[in-house]
Amino acid sequence: MHALSESAIRGSFVNVTLRERKALALPSDLDELDWGRLDFLGWRDPRQPQIGYLVIPVDDEAVGVMLRLGGRQPRNRQLCSFCEDVFLPSDVAFFSAKLAGPAGRKGDTIGTLVCSDFACSKHVRMKPPAHMAGSDPEALRQERILTLQLHLEGFARRVLDR
Repeated sequence: MHALSESAIRGSFVNVTLRERKALALPSDLDELDWGRLDFLGWRDPRQPQIGYLVIPVDDEAVGVMLRLGGRQPRNRQLCSFCEDVFLPSDVAFFSAKLAGPAGRKGDTIGTLVCSDFACSKHVRMKPPAHMAGSDPEALRQERILTLQLHLEGFARRVLDR
């Protein structure tokens, strides 16, 4: 992912109002991020923990999506829809996102199960366990990174209703 400025991040959001865009809390570690190891930028709002933000690259443009933590969370361990990591060090939570444009203004949403700390980029880059890696662990790692990117892009396109 390419490095983004504060104004580029704010301007990328497609499913928020102008007031929400101005008020959103950016990640506190924005200046320290290793953009080359990120497939997307994701963070939770420290003032409103039920709100999360994703910025996903789609066709060389950033697509920002505001998420809301669902009220009733899964009781047992679920699979993240993005990274599909089964050895998660973090919990998976249900988030919903308003669709962009007229559909979102009508209240239409989509939902997904995502790592609650949005650490999917880190998860797919971990060395795979020996029983999963086969003869080429690096090839599996690269495949997992590509799969994450495809899932992210698909989600962003669904929010954009494209």
